[in-house]
Order: sequence, then C-alpha cells, then structure tokens
Amino acid sequence: MDTRHLGTTGPQVSALGLGCMGMSALYGEADRTESIATVHAALEAGVTLLDTGDFYAMGHNEMLVGEALRTAPAARREQALLSVKFGALRDPDGNWSGYDGRPAAVKNFAAYSLQRLGVDHIDVYRIARVDPDVPIEETVGAIAELVEKGHVRHIGLSEVGAETIRRAAATAPISDLQIEYSLVSRGIEDRILPTTRELGIAVTAYGVLSRGLISGHFGRDRKLAANDFRAHSPRFQGENLQHNLDLVEALRKIAEGKGVTVAQTAIAWVLSRGEDIVPLIGARTRERLAEALGATAVTLDEADLAAIEEAVPADAVVGARYPEAQMAHLDSER
Repeated sequence: MDTRHLGTTGPQVSALGLGCMGMSALYGEADRTESIATVHAALEAGVTLLDTGDFYAMGHNEMLVGEALRTAPAARREQALLSVKFGALRDPDGNWSGYDGRPAAVKNFAAYSLQRLGVDHIDVYRIARVDPDVPIEETVGAIAELVEKGHVRHIGLSEVGAETIRRAAATAPISDLQIEYSLVSRGIEDRILPTTRELGIAVTAYGVLSRGLISGHFGRDRKLAANDFRAHSPRFQGENLQHNLDLVEALRKIAEGKGVTVAQTAIAWVLSRGEDIVPLIGARTRERLAEALGATAVTLDEADLAAIEEAVPADAVVGARYPEAQMAHLDSER
C-alpha cells in the first residue's frame, strides 16, 4: 500500500487509515472479537494509522484498540500510529455536555489515554471540537508541552475553520486536520483545504462513505436502533434518505461500469483529491475492510471523475452532516 505524509511535520502513513469509533459506539452493536480481528487484518494489510477518541463509549474504544495492539504481532504493533481525539465531555448516561480545552484538562485527558491504550506516546493528538471558552492557542500550547516531554509526537486539529487553523499553526507546528470530507460533504473545498495546503497541513478525511449512506449497502427500508447515530441524522430521515439513495444508485452505475463497488468508487474519489488527504475507513468487519482496501487499486481518470461529478454534484445531498445541536459546535462551519 502506498504511503502519504501527515503534513510537512507529520509521520508517513498508509494511503488509508482505520477509524475505530464504530467498533464501540454510535452505530449500533459491534462484535468485540471481530473488531479486534479487523484491526489485526488492517495492520497485516499495511494500514498504519488507527484513529480513536477517549470519549468513544467513555474509554471503551481506547481499551479495545489497546487490546488489539497488545495481541498483534510485535512487528505489526510497532508500525501502528495512533491518532487520538480528546475534549468531549460525557455523563454516566452517555449524554454530551460540552468540550474542555483547558491546558490542565488536556494533560489529564492524555494521561488517561496513554494508560487505556497501553502506550508511552500518542502519535497525533487533537481536541475533537474547539472549546468556545478556551483560545485555541492555549489548547494547542498544552499539546506542544506534551510533545516536548515525549508523551505526544505530533499536534492535530479536528473540525476547525480556516482562521482557527491559522491561529493554531502560529502557536505550534500542526501536522494534520481531521475533518469530514466525501463526495457528499465537500464544504472544506472553498477555504479550509486551500488553507491547509498553504500551511503544509495534511487532512485525514472521516465520513468518506457518509456513515454508510454512500457505501452501496444501506437499504431504503433499513431500521436503525435508537443508539445508532444515523437514526437522528438529517441525511437518513424520510424523504432526505430516499433522495440521497437515488444519488447512490447513480453512482452505482458508474461503479459497475468499472467493475468495482460503490464504496470503492467513493473512497477512490477521496484518494484522487490529493496526496495530502488520507481517508479514514470506518470498517467494523474484515469483510468491509477488504472491500475498502480494494479502493487503493481503483484508478479514476478524467472521464470517470466527470461522470461522478455529474451523478453526485457537490450540493446534491439533502440534510446536514449532524443534527442542528451538534452543528452548532463545529468551528469548521462558521
């Protein structure tokens, strides 16, 4: 698998990263044994970047990733690069209660993550959402102190806008911005992506299949559990869903013409956007992982890209990325 760099100051990573959140939370029940086997299969296939967050099921995901690393062959374990998000606050019932980017909190979160993951450093560390009560300079400065002490290797950002990126980069070297980017979530193209490229900051793109919406596997009549994020996502509701799945069918015709799957086409499209973009795939099973990895062998020529653009125009999707209350926390949308 080819490799890419997380910005001018970041590590070399595989063409695809593995987002582990769905193995613990927000997308219904997951099988722990299969999840760990999927992490092992990803490492065996050459995937190096593993993404998690300390608030994913209140630490469960970090412990799962830690177990997967402990039980992987030593050579595979050593190749893994951990990207960790912090700062989101939860209560015992799983409710969200804001974000904490205070320097003391940053160091506290890091201490617990290192313990749960069973590692002596985190490769890329980032606050999940900007704390509106704490200047980004203070949060980034605290991570920079962790870098100086060897607890963190590189500083990342998540879901921030162009101005915040500039302020953060003026405080300390930023390796990477994690943000949603896909065929149907293209908001970064106007201001954010030009800013990261100007500053030499890479992008890890999550939601490349829009939470399964454009995977080619989501049925029109699929019933979602109450604890599944998509049961409350605007893009998966009623007429919105039906309209959006029509887009998927248009994409399916292109995929079938190339002898590949819808998911592979959608991932390959993100890969085609530039060497500075690393798609995170949210596979929870080895079957879905294998399909996603196949995208690295898909070549999209100019005719393919034009056909995809016609089938799924940039503004064609209906419904916001998150419910309204969560959209309010996205600095990237301001």
